[in-house]
Amino acid sequence: MKRSWTVAALAAAATIAVASPSFAAGDAAAGEKAFAQCKACHAIVADKNLVGPSLFGAYGRKAGSLASFAGKYSANMTALGATWDDASLDKWLTSPKDMVAGTKMTFAGVKDAKAREDIIAYLKTLK
Repeated sequence: MKRSWTVAALAAAATIAVASPSFAAGDAAAGEKAFAQCKACHAIVADKNLVGPSLFGAYGRKAGSLASFAGKYSANMTALGATWDDASLDKWLTSPKDMVAGTKMTFAGVKDAKAREDIIAYLKTLK
């Protein structure tokens, strides 16, 4: 009986692992280079906002919550309720308008999955 539970648990874990998106560690140095396209609208210094909010400390922060950018986020971004982690950042970087209808961010997105992983790795260093 115990063996069948172990087999079932391993099978369930394998199914979850295969069904869940996989995020490699990414290369922060390559991400810094790929991030160059973001610098037109985003600063990497705490509370230095440009057209978009500062991305310093963005990883792990609730979307639409940077106090120094309050009042400038779209209503849908403020209401999103997501925390910026690998999965949410990957979705956002792929296509901001698909993740948040009515976003003020006009950027079309980063189509290359490796570049997104690298940008996310770079964002993790900004703390």
